[in-house]
Amino acid sequence: MDIYIARALEACIQSYSSIEQIDGNGLLRQLAEIFAGDAAYLDKVSLMDQAFDDQPRFEELREIAFDLLLLNFFAADVEKLEGDYLESEEWESIENQTIDRGTELLNVLLYLRECADEQLEPQLDDYLKEFLLVDEDEFQDEHRIYEPVIAHQILTDSSYGEIAKIAQKISADQELAELFYPIMGFFYEQRPTAEELKTYLRHSANPGFEGAVYQLLVAYNH
Repeated sequence: MDIYIARALEACIQSYSSIEQIDGNGLLRQLAEIFAGDAAYLDKVSLMDQAFDDQPRFEELREIAFDLLLLNFFAADVEKLEGDYLESEEWESIENQTIDRGTELLNVLLYLRECADEQLEPQLDDYLKEFLLVDEDEFQDEHRIYEPVIAHQILTDSSYGEIAKIAQKISADQELAELFYPIMGFFYEQRPTAEELKTYLRHSANPGFEGAVYQLLVAYNH
């Protein structure tokens, strides 16, 4: 299991458990075993889904865990397969079967890994323009998805409270609605102190989920 993903998964589950006041140790152990195991990727997806089926109080984190599982496949599992596996018909079939799974958090995590590899400080403008290419004509889907972020980039120089105010105005049917506050919160402060985390949670409309995602990003980035 990739060490960055192990840290992120632990931070996510422990944060959610602490805020929601539920025991997540069993789920964390289960997921860690699944991620680190030798099962085929789709089998790991099924095992992960079963773990969440057995722990319904963590349902909010299912698709976030899927993002981490996929990223772990890219970072660790794919090295055990043939070099051109990601161009194979088998992988194309897997992508088609899982096309509706996961969230936009995956792209943020891929960007953070790229920054780590190149020893760059993550920046929102760089993520939007250089990684997602939202200004390019052929990437207008990304532009549409990230429109709330693009329109409010200045919030990274404001405060958790200001970010939260805008987050509450985003329509629930927008793809980034649930992730806007933690993503913008992360680009506002990538190394929050304990006191800053308290402030972040105080302004959150959904502290369990938004706290878990924020702490996942912070842990993965360091």
